[in-house]
Amino acid sequence: MAQTPAALPSPAVRITADHARRLALRAQGLLGSPDRRAGARGVLQQLGAVQLDTISVLARSHELVPYARLGAVGRRPVEQAYWGRGTAFEYWSHAACVLPIEQWPLFAFRRRAYRDRGRVWGHRVSPEAYAAVVDQLRAEGPLTSTGLGGAKRTSEWWDWSDTKIAVERALAFGDVVVTERRGWKRVYDLAERAVPAGLFGREPSDAECLAELVSRAGAALGVATRADLLDYHRLKGAQLDAALPESGLVPVEVEGWAAPAWADPAALAAEPRGRHRTTLLSPFDSLVWDRPRTERIFGMTHRLEAYTPKHKRVHGYFAMPLLTGGRLVGRVDPAREGRTLVARQVSLDAPKFVPALAEALREAADWVGCSDVRVERLADESLRPELEKLLG
Repeated sequence: MAQTPAALPSPAVRITADHARRLALRAQGLLGSPDRRAGARGVLQQLGAVQLDTISVLARSHELVPYARLGAVGRRPVEQAYWGRGTAFEYWSHAACVLPIEQWPLFAFRRRAYRDRGRVWGHRVSPEAYAAVVDQLRAEGPLTSTGLGGAKRTSEWWDWSDTKIAVERALAFGDVVVTERRGWKRVYDLAERAVPAGLFGREPSDAECLAELVSRAGAALGVATRADLLDYHRLKGAQLDAALPESGLVPVEVEGWAAPAWADPAALAAEPRGRHRTTLLSPFDSLVWDRPRTERIFGMTHRLEAYTPKHKRVHGYFAMPLLTGGRLVGRVDPAREGRTLVARQVSLDAPKFVPALAEALREAADWVGCSDVRVERLADESLRPELEKLLG
């Protein structure tokens, strides 16, 4: 039976690739004046997820994310935003991420899935060990895995003790929550105690969780393909396809993009304008953590090479993309030696970006308490005199 005109889908909005790029930058808090009063907490709310990683070069990645948007934000405000009581929690999203505490109910779908599976990452643990961990947290309050009785059987990272397996399983299931880090160690507490009561008791259906998460992912991305939306919280294809019609996102066609895309109608209603940040980005920053999307929007093929053998690296151990004028224009592989920020390897797309590079290096040095900057290797050594003059 033919559809009536009212039932036909409306045509997708058409936007240029440049418009899509600016939508993405604004959605990620990198175009326009940042809300400094909201601080790191506001950045977390806007992004919806900040990825965690053990690597620390200039700072840990979760600190680099608000720095990229706000400038020289202090470590203490970042820690309070992420691990202040009742503000955020850690869970599995894009990867291991810090999430706003308001999103606790939205991950009920994933907690239920882990429960249905019955185990986590192939590890098995007895019901007695599981109950013992929960009982100990109830009796003694928040504890690290060491405080609970041990993290590993041997020095191998994967060789968890029964206690570590039990507490990570309880974390996945939602009986336990991580709301703090001490010396980079997770601090576990009972979810019923640490999550605000109004949130802890809410258990939306899977469909409700997914529709809201897809909506928020679309808002955080600005404009996104199906693959982009899947990647943000690592959803399954069937989950996304069922949630899209209820998400409120609208279809768009982006010039030069082979795949269909979606956007938040509120984002499309306002032209993305404002000041651009000049900064170095963590490789785990949500602007660039999705490599195919980064290449599609910014034309940069970027890979984290920290786990690549040294002799095979192209851009360096922790190469950070350089953002300026709303574009990715180079890479810096940084390190610290005392009070000197060392740029071990630098590449730029064009000589005109030397002033932006100098600005980003100097600001980063000041932020981490370095008084000097030393550039070891430039892909184009002809740029060195101007760069060193600007670094002064």
